[in-house]
Amino acid sequence: MRARIYQPARTAMSSGTAKTHKWFLEFTQTKAREVDPLMGWTSSSDTQTQVRLQFDTREEAVEYAKENNIVAQVREPQPASPISAQAAMERISQPIVAARGRIDPVVNRGKVVSESG
Repeated sequence: MRARIYQPARTAMSSGTAKTHKWFLEFTQTKAREVDPLMGWTSSSDTQTQVRLQFDTREEAVEYAKENNIVAQVREPQPASPISAQAAMERISQPIVAARGRIDPVVNRGKVVSESG
């Protein structure tokens, strides 16, 4: 059996780090998926891909894999790259252009320009 051990990254929709402190062991897919000819659903007889084990530390996950003869690949978490205050202000101050090439008056604090400029 093959698996991967990883620590999930935070979601793109939040700035918090909830649910990113645990380590997970997930099995990789060993059999090809099949398409049901009648309904078009995708299925597989490989049930190991549905298993997701949770551990408090990386070492616990690696130890579990060794004890159960699981070939596991460990993916180290990528550190978040901090953004400077100046770069954040530049992103905020850039105008958002609406579909017709005008600046949206609501989003851009009432600054409306003509289509030519």
